[in-house]
Amino acid sequence: MTSLQHMRRLHVVKARSSHDNIARTVGKEILTGIYAPGANLPPEAALMERFGVSRTVLREVMKTLSAKGLVVLKTRVGTRVLNSSSWNFFDAELLAWRVELGLDEEFRRSLAEIRLAFEPSAASLAAERRSPLHVTQLRDCVRRMGESDRSRDKFAEADLEFHQLIGVASGNPMLRSMAAVIEAALFASFSQNTPVDDPNDLKDTAANHGAVVDAIEKGNSKRAQAAMVRVIASGQARIAARTGSRRRSGTTRKQR
Repeated sequence: MTSLQHMRRLHVVKARSSHDNIARTVGKEILTGIYAPGANLPPEAALMERFGVSRTVLREVMKTLSAKGLVVLKTRVGTRVLNSSSWNFFDAELLAWRVELGLDEEFRRSLAEIRLAFEPSAASLAAERRSPLHVTQLRDCVRRMGESDRSRDKFAEADLEFHQLIGVASGNPMLRSMAAVIEAALFASFSQNTPVDDPNDLKDTAANHGAVVDAIEKGNSKRAQAAMVRVIASGQARIAARTGSRRRSGTTRKQR
């Protein structure tokens, strides 16, 4: 099992209903442009036949997609696809669908930018509001990261828990609610980049996370904020380096 799959299992797993499956399918078709912004989805009758569901189920699906900003329901007009500017990427399901579709450079950059916008602030607040238990839990995450010993799954679980705990320790319920964005960012990161294959890289990564905890424990908000920036920046630098290496390797093979 890959680290990406393992991290998905951190959620409570439930069997997908017909509603969930249809919403996921149509939602991903909108995200990929099969149904373009401004276009109407197929008529109800066509969708009911395609998915083998009742009108009631289908209408609930459309309400779900509407709540995510993907479509708007118009009487006597149909269900119209909205422009991407209306899509709610803070919705955990929508974000998961987007991650499943692929991790292009623009998407990875967007995730990194939003992380830099709020995770350092969460670390800063955690330095002011942390409890001894928070510090203990964060230390345990760092320990498990350092001891993951080439296990992507162990590292992924400890890393995800670490970043979620920062939101909890911040004491800000809105920052805690950003967990879906953090998780999506880490999904994207672990598909491209993981330090467990290089002992020195793993040591440095654990040390960077440990520096965040050190600053939080000491109540130093500025250092906690700066340390979190280094954690995110180093992960992005690793992705850039490995992506560049793969591109150079591919170019070399083509030239041969």
